[in-house]
Amino acid sequence: MTTSLPRTMRAVIAEGGGGPDVLRVIEREVPSPGAGEILVRVDAAGINRPDVIQRVGDYPPPPGAPDVLGLEIAGTVVARGPGAERFATGAPVMALVPGGGYAEFCLVHEDNALPVPDGLSMVEAGAIPETYFTVWTNVFDRGRLRAGETLLVHGGTSGIGTTAIQLAKAFGATVIATAGSEEKCEACLRLGADRAVNYRSEDFVAAVKAHTARKGADLILDMVGGSYIARNYDAAAIEGRIVQIAFLESAKVEVDFRKLMLKRLWHTGSTLRPRSVGEKAEIARALADHVVPLLAQGRCKPVIDTVLPLEKVREAHERMESSAHVGKIVLRM
Repeated sequence: MTTSLPRTMRAVIAEGGGGPDVLRVIEREVPSPGAGEILVRVDAAGINRPDVIQRVGDYPPPPGAPDVLGLEIAGTVVARGPGAERFATGAPVMALVPGGGYAEFCLVHEDNALPVPDGLSMVEAGAIPETYFTVWTNVFDRGRLRAGETLLVHGGTSGIGTTAIQLAKAFGATVIATAGSEEKCEACLRLGADRAVNYRSEDFVAAVKAHTARKGADLILDMVGGSYIARNYDAAAIEGRIVQIAFLESAKVEVDFRKLMLKRLWHTGSTLRPRSVGEKAEIARALADHVVPLLAQGRCKPVIDTVLPLEKVREAHERMESSAHVGKIVLRM
């Protein structure tokens, strides 16, 4: 490894499960890249809901992943392991990682990294990988969203939601988004949503039916679960698809599955973090082909809510848990 690099770095771990107060900024040795890996000097790291779940103690890192939190980064390549040749030393990259993002240096498998598009800041690049990988694989790969179809996305002002709205519109879909306030609904509309539903004052099922001339949504991206599952079945079109990516309410509910049969619905779900390097590399290649050009052209862009220094990681998690944010919360090293 390059001798000019420091021996230690600052990094964030959770000491036991609990609230934001269990987060600690500690010193760790700077890791050395192995075969196919690059070492990135981190400029920015996105905060994601799985980070919060890991901190609480309900989402342990997959085998081999570091206990340092953080699933997405942007920064500069400072060292390369054996066989790593895709990115030169000094190249700006953004990357999906299985852990280790809340740190001054982070190991990345080169196949899970992408070049930072021209015109994007490092803060913006650090807010891209986790949400864009997630949206692409669930909305366009598993969910098979096509131009002319209607997407219902719950949590429209979350990092996932803001990304899904922009990408779905860029590829020619109609978008209906749910959010928890009039201000958040306005934010969804500014991002391109055709209809925004305040779930505190409106029934999203009725709103979807009204907006689609009673047809319903062709695809529903849901991170709520719980009581939304049965209502999603009501809101879905005949042969509609529902993709589950989280359970902010509950993962255990009682549902009348006759609706699944009568409407010929397709209800699936997925997680991203446990997937192999090779599986994530396939998603990265699809993003490079279909999405990075949109980012470079400014046709879609990460929405940044808050930027905080690493030392204020507890405050970052508090804002995430408050659900007051619109878009991404980012740590700056």
